[in-house]
Amino acid sequence: MVGDGDDRVHYVISDLHIGGDEQLEEVEFLDELLDFLRRLEATDENAELIINGDAFGLWEFTAVEGPRKFDVLVETYPTLFEQFRATGRHVDITLLPGNHDHELAAYDEYVDRFATYNIDLVQAESLTRAVGDHVVHFEHGHQRDPNNRIDEWGDPNATPLGYYYNTLVTSRAGQLSDRGRYNWLKDVQAVTPTERMPVWLLSKYFYREMHPLLRYALVPFLLLFNISALLAVVAGLDLLGIWSAPVTATTAFLGQFGAAGTAVWFLLTVNVAITGLLLLVGIPLYFLRRDIRQTINRFGLFETVLTVDAEEPYADAAREIFREEPRTAVYCYGHTHRPTMRSVDGGLLVNTGTWLKRLHRRDGAIGLLPPVFYPSYQLCTVRMEAVPEGLAVEYEPIQKPSPSPDELTLTERVLTLGRTPDPELPGRAVVADELSGTTPDAAENDPEYVQ
Repeated sequence: MVGDGDDRVHYVISDLHIGGDEQLEEVEFLDELLDFLRRLEATDENAELIINGDAFGLWEFTAVEGPRKFDVLVETYPTLFEQFRATGRHVDITLLPGNHDHELAAYDEYVDRFATYNIDLVQAESLTRAVGDHVVHFEHGHQRDPNNRIDEWGDPNATPLGYYYNTLVTSRAGQLSDRGRYNWLKDVQAVTPTERMPVWLLSKYFYREMHPLLRYALVPFLLLFNISALLAVVAGLDLLGIWSAPVTATTAFLGQFGAAGTAVWFLLTVNVAITGLLLLVGIPLYFLRRDIRQTINRFGLFETVLTVDAEEPYADAAREIFREEPRTAVYCYGHTHRPTMRSVDGGLLVNTGTWLKRLHRRDGAIGLLPPVFYPSYQLCTVRMEAVPEGLAVEYEPIQKPSPSPDELTLTERVLTLGRTPDPELPGRAVVADELSGTTPDAAENDPEYVQ
């Protein structure tokens, strides 16, 4: 039953990360965002658009300070800000700061400047909306992340660990990205959790920056590494006089093919020799690395890890809020870039995802080839409204073509044949006296996502 709360339809988006140094200026979803804003401008609905944090990548601006960043945004994206102004005449637009744009909460000047474009900047950690008989709690989510938590909200000098990562790594990537064989380094802002960044860099170096002749020379060796490791063990047994049958049989078999067999035998011998050497060096290094890690753990040198649980801190926060305020039925956040929806203690935990690329890790089936990070888009808005059954929450996809195949090399495309990602958004749920409907969690806890 619809109560006396807010009768508006609420659209929620987050994690646009617009702006930054040099190559980070490019907004690959700008056309889709403008179309979405134009749709809201033309709607007959009584609506509100809530941008739930990280609308802008202010941490990634290193050449300007303070409110001057607003001038750079308007100068760089004039069409977008004019569309904000036009859309804001017809629907309410509310902006909540995230961690990347926390300084929106640090300077009161931002409130007036956004107001000129019909955007209501709320300089708070969270906000609520009464929708029908229920209340929705909105926050970006970084306050639940120890690496990005702002202890002194509104402090312009707040510098959590994530601040240094983005000013020193992400912004630098934007400055250097166009120097590569392909302008890929700027995508570092789509790599989460951040501890996966070194693996992603290794992958992109191997598949994108390494000289093609060198890469194609290494691919057979890396693909055959597992087989070569087994052959190295067999060769060792032969040299020790323990078991010679496999080597004798292989020599006899290849000898039937003359020069071709000799070439194959030479290739296998080189492969086995190199693999054997790597195994001899790698085994002691493995135990050394393991011992060093155990020593570090004993001393507690790395008590703060970069990996943040993508869900449980927010589920715990939702339970606490639902318990303290029984009318609150939805905890809506962003930050982790994972569009998910699940039931928590009779309410809903809702993540609004991101408009950046999403990267799907595809590990090699055999060998030692680096994983492939397959890009896709999963743009969406979350629509909330009071309906006769209760509070309806539904994901609406924003259509955007998949990234160009040119973003992947031929080797990457071959290695991911039949394994291209097909991410799905959660569907629709209704919060009434009891949770009803379905809450598909297609992206929830899926290790293929670099989120």
